[in-house]
Amino acid sequence: MTTASGTAPQRLAALWVPDWPVLAAMRAQEVPDHQPTAVHDGRRVTALSAVARSQGVRRGMRRRHAQECCPGLVLLTDDPGRDVRLFEPVAAAAETVVAGIEVARPGLLLLPAEGAGRYHGSEQVLAELLVAQVAERTGYEAQVGVADGAGAAVLAARAARIVPPGQAAQFLAPLAAGELVHVATGEILAQVPDLVDLLGRLGLRTLGQVAQLPRSDVQARFGRLGTWAHQVASGQDDRPTALRRLEPDVAVEQDLDPPVERIEAAAFAARRLAEDLHTQLVVRGAGCGRLQITARTEDGHELVRTWRTDAVLGGLSAARMTDRVRWQLEGWLTGASRRPGRGSGDDDPAPAPLVRLGLRAEEVVSVGAEQGRLWGSASGADLRAQRALHRVQGLIGADAVLAVAVQGGRDVRDQVHLVPWGEDAPAARPTAPPWPGRLPPPAPATVLVVPEVVQVRGPEGRPVQIGSRLELSAEPASVHWSGRDATEAVVEGWAGPWPLVQRWWSQGARSQVYLQVTLEDGRALLLSLEGGVWTVEARYD
Repeated sequence: MTTASGTAPQRLAALWVPDWPVLAAMRAQEVPDHQPTAVHDGRRVTALSAVARSQGVRRGMRRRHAQECCPGLVLLTDDPGRDVRLFEPVAAAAETVVAGIEVARPGLLLLPAEGAGRYHGSEQVLAELLVAQVAERTGYEAQVGVADGAGAAVLAARAARIVPPGQAAQFLAPLAAGELVHVATGEILAQVPDLVDLLGRLGLRTLGQVAQLPRSDVQARFGRLGTWAHQVASGQDDRPTALRRLEPDVAVEQDLDPPVERIEAAAFAARRLAEDLHTQLVVRGAGCGRLQITARTEDGHELVRTWRTDAVLGGLSAARMTDRVRWQLEGWLTGASRRPGRGSGDDDPAPAPLVRLGLRAEEVVSVGAEQGRLWGSASGADLRAQRALHRVQGLIGADAVLAVAVQGGRDVRDQVHLVPWGEDAPAARPTAPPWPGRLPPPAPATVLVVPEVVQVRGPEGRPVQIGSRLELSAEPASVHWSGRDATEAVVEGWAGPWPLVQRWWSQGARSQVYLQVTLEDGRALLLSLEGGVWTVEARYD
């Protein structure tokens, strides 16, 4: 079998850990192996354990239906970040056998098999070594397949087979077209189920039937996605593996004896560590994406905080690293980071002398290999702003300069999360879970600190109200601002209304209705009706 260019597809091995999303969730939540478990995205089951599968639960079921099939089912939320993080030990175990691997997705590795197979004696020995190392180092059961091309290798792994060279097409031909779902990764993953459904309605139910079609006709009918499917079905997807080259983290530590409880002494130690870390990075010709600061207190607590280091905006010099550490130590030693609303600092222990201090450069990359900004290199204004913010933080404290991040929520204000500028702090509420009542995109560009009270009137000049069934008393025709700068704007278009009821079971229940309007002068506003009063909540660009 050869590709369109006349060369044979690359010989690849695929390592697959079955049911990885649910295995990672069970490990993170410490769910016993015998407990039937499934992962859901808020609506449907996306992955399930073998025990849950044996009791009738199926992927794609709604949560309630799955619980009806298995009353003892443990439901865990989908978390792609968790899946990636916990899969790293599996990748590391595979790298003890083969030097370069590609993480196609959490639960699936690709690696070149030809050279590795010769080195270890045979492809069968290579597969056995990979399975053994993953089981020994992580405790997970894996399956390995070897074939010509990435798609055939992935499907061979699902069958735990080694397909002889040149026989990928024969191996793929009887498989169902729905197997394409297991091969897809990246941006095409969400499009493949619809393609498989369409192929089925056209009578193409196996990969062999897809491969028999002329590729030009498939491309004309299905576009780039169809071309990919035809290449996979033909065993000709000669996609080279993107081998990862991990740079190890660079860490420096120092024991503080006697324990340090004064800012000046801690800053002096931080300066030495920062200079040492900076020197090591320079010697390696490397930069880092994040700086982790770790301090251990005399009473045994460990304090950890991570800060972003934007290499495109100048990176971190030894002086800047020292400033970051000093600002963080000020918060830890004085307890300033424990005030309400601080976010990640809410869990910090009471102030205590420090006995150990450490710095770790994470996401280490060779200089010049970091991802550039979308609109090109940093300008002089960007660098000056960066230095100015550093200076302001040095004068008034790191927690006094805040940046805006997005978090989960229903109300436009609930979705705003303020964090110290430069700190890589997680959001208080994740954005992934569904938020019933949340406004549809696009999000407004500017949320007003103080909502503006307005009147919304209909064509006859009467105030517009909204009934219990969300019917408008009249179509919005104009928006009126009162006060000293009283103005009126004609409404050209509107959308909604969208109701939002929060904590209806409590005394602090809130009931709002949102309305989007575009005005004659080009402005677009988000209006809110609460308690019979209209306000401007936000503006769109």
